[in-house]
Amino acid sequence: MKLFFFTSSAPVQGDNLHLFLKTCCKHRMITFSRYLLTVFLLVSFFAPAQSRGFELAKYGSDFLSTGGGARPLGMGSAYTAITRDVLSGYWNPAGLSGIDNWQFVYMHSERFAGVVGYDYGALAMSVDNSGGVLALSFFRQGVDGIKNTLHAWDPEQNRPRSNPEQYITEFSATDLAFFLSYAQKINPVWHWGVSAKVLRSRLGPFASAWGYSLDAGIQRRGERYQFGVNVMDLTTMLKYWTVNEKEWEGLKNFTNPLTEQSEEIPSGANEVVLPRIKIGVGRVVDIGNVILTLATDADILMEGRKTYYLNVGRIHIEPHLGAELAYQDLLFLRTGITDIHLDDRQNVFVSPTLGAGLRVGAFMVDYGFNSFAGIASDLGFTHRISLQLHL
Repeated sequence: MKLFFFTSSAPVQGDNLHLFLKTCCKHRMITFSRYLLTVFLLVSFFAPAQSRGFELAKYGSDFLSTGGGARPLGMGSAYTAITRDVLSGYWNPAGLSGIDNWQFVYMHSERFAGVVGYDYGALAMSVDNSGGVLALSFFRQGVDGIKNTLHAWDPEQNRPRSNPEQYITEFSATDLAFFLSYAQKINPVWHWGVSAKVLRSRLGPFASAWGYSLDAGIQRRGERYQFGVNVMDLTTMLKYWTVNEKEWEGLKNFTNPLTEQSEEIPSGANEVVLPRIKIGVGRVVDIGNVILTLATDADILMEGRKTYYLNVGRIHIEPHLGAELAYQDLLFLRTGITDIHLDDRQNVFVSPTLGAGLRVGAFMVDYGFNSFAGIASDLGFTHRISLQLHL
């Protein structure tokens, strides 16, 4: 028996019901996504006027600098010009252009010897009859199991309670980010893309913040060389903080025994994050069954950081270098250099990276290894594993 579902144009047979429903859902998702991107463009246009009175936040969205995917990590995070898959929602939204199928990715990594957990997931799909591509990306970084000892203090006696364990609780400090991206080609060589993003930061029950901004990128895909630019937080990012004063009541009558002074209760302060510009150049060399990919990136920030990298006034530059060797598009070996530091004596420190990948049918498994040398090695190794699926 066959079922018929009638629309305004023609009946849909039960055999084609799955395709029909998939097309309808996809159309609704595309319409909603375009509407949401339009709203973000309008809101972001007026963002600079609203940012008056905001404090400049260095490292305000720095947890996103880790990026998504094990392949970029293995290549020293030099990925702006060469990205061509679902990972592009973060690295350069223009890289989504050209995707003609459904792509999924999930990644988990642990930083600083497992203290910080980092998760990333994304999906991308082509938009029928328009040549565009939509993508959704999700990031979470968190430290879980933090002890809250505020209520274990007896403010009247100005000392710990007799049974402090009963008053100690745990909380998490987390940062979340959601990206909605769209990309399309201008011509076979030039491609463009944008990402609207929302950030959510939470310090347990004590404070939380919302932030929003817009990224925009372009790519030039030549026969020999690739070029890419991604302006992150193009409109600047505005973060709105809220402090739960009730959770800080344990500090009101607390006197620090070392300073003999009362502790100050934190207050919320809204923040503005300045743009970050990622510029990349790539080269692909075809050597028979082997393909060599070379890439270099430069991250340009304008926050006045003086701790490392190359500084010119309030501008500092973070360079990245990477290479990948692919054998018959099945086996991949990668290496790179990142975290280039200069100390007060002008000594140079670098952090090398390593990586590998294996393609099995529609699946792609990637591994990245970082922070095993250089200054960052003192904080523990970083392992990153990601899994991609192309349908």
